[in-house]
Amino acid sequence: MDAACIDYKETGYFSQTVIDYLDDVPELRSFYSHRPTLKGFAELFEHKKVIANRELLVEVLTEQYFKNSKKGTPELESADFIRQKINLLASPDTYTITTGHQLNIFTGPLYFIYKIVTAIKLCRELKEAHPDKDFVPVYWMASEDHDFAEINYTNIGGKKVHWWYEASGATGRINPDTMRQALNQYKGVLGIDGHSHELGEMVETAYTAFDKLADATRYLVNALFGRYGLVIIDADDHRLKQSFAPIIERDIIEQNSFKNIIAVNEKLQNLGVHIQVNPREINFFYLKDQLRERLVFEDGHYSVNNTEITFTEEELKQEIATAPERFSPNVVMRPLYQECILPNIAYIGGGAEIVYWLELKSNFDFYGVDFPILVLRNSGLVIRKETAAKIKSMELAPADIFKSADEIKNSWVKKHSSHDLTLAEEWREMERAFEKIKLRSHKIDPTLAPSAAAVQARLKHAMDNFQKKLVKAEKRNYQTRLEQIEHIKDDLFPKNSLQERQENFGLSYVKWGQLFIDELIRNFEPLDFKFTVLTE
Repeated sequence: MDAACIDYKETGYFSQTVIDYLDDVPELRSFYSHRPTLKGFAELFEHKKVIANRELLVEVLTEQYFKNSKKGTPELESADFIRQKINLLASPDTYTITTGHQLNIFTGPLYFIYKIVTAIKLCRELKEAHPDKDFVPVYWMASEDHDFAEINYTNIGGKKVHWWYEASGATGRINPDTMRQALNQYKGVLGIDGHSHELGEMVETAYTAFDKLADATRYLVNALFGRYGLVIIDADDHRLKQSFAPIIERDIIEQNSFKNIIAVNEKLQNLGVHIQVNPREINFFYLKDQLRERLVFEDGHYSVNNTEITFTEEELKQEIATAPERFSPNVVMRPLYQECILPNIAYIGGGAEIVYWLELKSNFDFYGVDFPILVLRNSGLVIRKETAAKIKSMELAPADIFKSADEIKNSWVKKHSSHDLTLAEEWREMERAFEKIKLRSHKIDPTLAPSAAAVQARLKHAMDNFQKKLVKAEKRNYQTRLEQIEHIKDDLFPKNSLQERQENFGLSYVKWGQLFIDELIRNFEPLDFKFTVLTE
């Protein structure tokens, strides 16, 4: 694929806060640790303090990957390589680059793939810059998330594949045995050409050989990325939660995260930042099979919403000590949990994630946990050969295709029309005439000046409208050509959104197979912070 890169601000799809973060605006510097640059990583290594229990991490990951293995499980794919990567985590000179996402069926939208590719590529770049250290890309499965409606569908080839099922509790614990209809529909869209059989076998094994969605997701993601050294972690584990238990207890009782983040959010709002998440007094859920409900403090007791479960403070402490896996961090505490159990130095997220991480640093500081470097994931737009031919025939630059269809059409018509479609020169002549009118009227009666200015403003408005009519009339002369622009926009921006936020990776994999991921890794540059347009 050929790659062209443009600034994120040119796309019009990224918030001002994200642009300001990438541009190193001074007002934001107190809300993060180090810049996402090679220099920033070098500075971080000078004082990085890993609090994770490395031996425990290796033990848990090894068990998650290889215990009770059976046909179709990950050990058949890149087993030795993954074991090496997991074992590397025991070394004090090994660090992780982490990205996280929900357990979307069939991986969900393309940006799921882009997150992981960014992590893999960044590990390679850091290894080149620091050959004395090792770097392991990690995908953190949001297995404790309970919002099933956000993960039970994907869009592929203009079709919505939906898993019709009523679920509750942590999504990672759901049995995917009711996915047959969605599985058949997805494989049907893949068709029979190219690499469809290969991908069809991957998803078939993933969603039929395992009784937990977390295990199914691990298999599928490992089948795609295991060969690149990606390690997948499911943090819904008693031992990992046990290591986090002191912070769980302290934060629930003292409500520190609420106090810290509320104060920071006020500062961010004063800077015009749109707040992504608001903390609660207690930022943990109570978790059991088919149950994940908020923990609240009411009338001197700790209660679990929508249940009869209550605890005194002493009972709560005992429950945390004996069953820490029942306490599930919400969106503002999950990052802290992540940094406590991984030797992590960077988190890779989308624009909204980067903004909400800016809310969290004070809480990390309070608990004495190093804040990771925040890296905006790579974004990409994949242009197939047929669409690329249309773009070339219309003589459009990569940045042009991000504009609205009307903007593109107007620019194209003005550029290619044999007529002058602007009335700029005529208006300049009228302005000169009005200066004479204003001068004459002022001599007669100085109070007439506002009236003359009002007439000029009405005429300018009328001229602008007439100019639009000229462009519109010329558009009709190029109707067939301009329809190409509509086709291009519909193909590359489904539902008027970025392709990566809507379309699944499946059809790209059918066409290119594993080469698709290889090309993403080759062309993405995690620390350049450019939007990548990939053309077949």
